[in-house]
Formats: sequence, C-alpha cells, structure tokens
Amino acid sequence: MRFLYTIGLHLYALLLRLVAPFVPKAAQWTAGRRGLLPHIQATLAAETAPLVWFHCASLGEFEQGRPLMEAYAAEYPAHKIVLTFFSPSGYEIRKNWPGADYVFYLPLDTAANARAFLTAVQPRLAVFVKYEFWYYFLTELQRRQVPTVCVSAIFRAEQVFFKPWGGFFRRILSRFTHIFTQNQASRELLQQAGIAQASVAGDTRFDTVVRTAEASARVLPLVEAFTDDWAPVLIVGSNWPEDMPVLTPLLQQYQNELRFIVAPHEISETNLRLVEAALPGQVVRYSQASPATVAQARVLLMDNVGLLSQLYRFGHFAYIGGAFGKGLHNTLEAAAFGLPLFFGPTYHKFQEAQDLVAMGCAFPVSSPEELLKVFGSLFHREEARLQVQDLSLDYVHDHSGATRKIMRWIGEMVK
Repeated sequence: MRFLYTIGLHLYALLLRLVAPFVPKAAQWTAGRRGLLPHIQATLAAETAPLVWFHCASLGEFEQGRPLMEAYAAEYPAHKIVLTFFSPSGYEIRKNWPGADYVFYLPLDTAANARAFLTAVQPRLAVFVKYEFWYYFLTELQRRQVPTVCVSAIFRAEQVFFKPWGGFFRRILSRFTHIFTQNQASRELLQQAGIAQASVAGDTRFDTVVRTAEASARVLPLVEAFTDDWAPVLIVGSNWPEDMPVLTPLLQQYQNELRFIVAPHEISETNLRLVEAALPGQVVRYSQASPATVAQARVLLMDNVGLLSQLYRFGHFAYIGGAFGKGLHNTLEAAAFGLPLFFGPTYHKFQEAQDLVAMGCAFPVSSPEELLKVFGSLFHREEARLQVQDLSLDYVHDHSGATRKIMRWIGEMVK
C-alpha cells in the first residue's frame, strides 16, 4: 500500500505539471514547488529561534488554525511560526500574513522531502489543521520524536480510515501524538479504529468568528453608503455559478424590497457577469463604485477578496454558496452575526451546518421555488428572524473555546 501511495502522489504531481499550461491553479502549484526545498533551507539556515510548524491544506483550514497560531505567538513570543500550505488557494492569499514568520508551500510527501524539510525546520512542535494526513512527514516527525497534533479534525464512518482494508491509513493517524476532534462521534470512530490518543476540543473556527464579530469593525464607506437607507440586506457569500439559477429568481422577486451584497467564491469575469445578468442595470461592482452609484444600485458585487467576514455585519439574511456543487462554504462567519442562513443540499459533511439546520437557524434548499418559499416565511415574519438571530448567537458562543483547550495541551509539550 505504501508503494501505491507513493506512486499515486507522483502521478498526481505529474498530472498537475501536464495541465499547468491550461489550469492556473495547477500552474501555481507546480511553480510554487520549483526549487522549494533549497529555498526553505536557505531561508531558515541562519534562524536560531525555536520554530513551530503549522500546516494547512488551504484557506479554509488556515482560518481554523489562525486563532491557534495567534494564541501560540502571544504565549511564546520568542518562538517563530513556520506556516505551510498544500494548495495555492491558501498560499497565494496568505503568503504575506504577518502572523507567521515564514510561509512556504509544502513539499510533495516523499521520504527524502520529509527528511530534508524537517532537517531545515527542526520544529519543536508540528500542528496539522483538520485534514492533510501525509505518511512520510508524519512518520519522520514520529521518528524524530517531535510532538505532533491534529486540530479541529472531523471524521465520518465512510472514510478510508475505518474500512477493513484501511490499515495503512490508520497507521498514518497513529503517527499523531494527539488528535483533537470537533465532536464526540469523530473521537468514537478513532477509538473503534484503535486510535486512542484523541479527545474532543471542538472547532477552532468558532473562536475566529466570535473574535471577528466582537472586534472593532473595519470602516467600509462604500458598503455603508449602499446600506444607508436601512433596507434589509441579503449577503450572498462564496457563491458559485451553480448557485445562480437558484438565486436569480430571489434577486428578481425582491429587488424592490431588499439590497444584495454578492461576494463570489472566485473572482473571474465570467462569474461577475453571471451576477450582473441576474439584475441588469441594478448591479455595481465594488471596484468601480462611488457613494453615489452604490446608493442607486440594488446589488453591490464584490470583485475583490478578503472582505466577506466583515460584510456579514451589514446583513439581515445570508445565502452561503457551494452546496449545489462540491460542498458548502463557511457558515459560521454569518452565524456569528445571527443571520438566518440559506444554502444548497450538499452540507452534511459540516457539523455546524447540521447543527444550525436542526436548530431551525439554517435552511437547505434544492430549487428556486423552495428558496423563495422558505425565505419568504422569514422575510415577512420579523419575530421569527429575531428568534433565529438569538439562537445562532447562543450556538456560536457556546461552542467557542477550542483554542484554549488545545493550548493547554501544547503548553505541556513545549515547556
């Protein structure tokens, strides 16, 4: 199985190199690893401070790991943080994040790369966020007796780790010193699979969204001008093209009663024009807007990145994209402001989404007609919307605190 794992990784890297001329993300992935290990070695050669390594697959995992990295930096100011990403979606956006001292792509998981990387970094602690179970890196960390923890992990019974033939992958999990899961069900799955070094801490993203909601609000003059008439606002966060057929009838029906702020997941001309086509003449792009033009528009189209978490404070409702395709995007950022949530049917892999649906704070839909019906039931009943707001706020605050639990364990490992 290890042979097949290694061959599979090399084939994956080869495929990305082949499609790189045609796929921008593949090109970034390939270019980012060209000369990577010598670059890491040269960059860290003169570093004398203790280093701790945090690894995130992409941007979503970064947001989960962020409160832990910030807590670590505050607790151990003499240490320095090395942050790695597997995906360009995380690295390209956060490569200049000031909370990390060094930010790199993760080298491909081979025995030689793992040895070279860990020799260069010499980490006192390794933290993997949610996913990313790399055999050679974890094996080498264990061999070097580096405390290694996985945080905000969530597991499901259908995953390969829990299949009769999943012994190789269970051995990967056994390399962790400890695994902090999001829920009790994940911990029980691990224990049934013979992985005893696990406990429930919760999801560190709750700490991020609580802090964002409570922090001093960023001044956004154009958004404030857009919402200045006090009309209700629907925030559309991280929508994909697959979401637009469901959203468009809602935009059209409520264009005189609502204002809409739309932040697509990917900022491309094609995606921007899909939104503009939903309400022709009623959409203004953020980069082209002025206080006068936003006041006249019904849709403010965000053609930038990095503001979505700040936008939810202007909202009364939120539609979260992705659940008509590969999977739902971040619901907690909106729930932290008490917004009723609407999204597509592919949400069951996300514990917080399941919880919010069960509580009546989030509403999965499968068609435009269903979205119009369930949205209307809240839009025309203000007391129901306020009840959802209270329930969502209580849920988010009650589930915060994972960072504190994990930091207590880390403190025992690095003291």
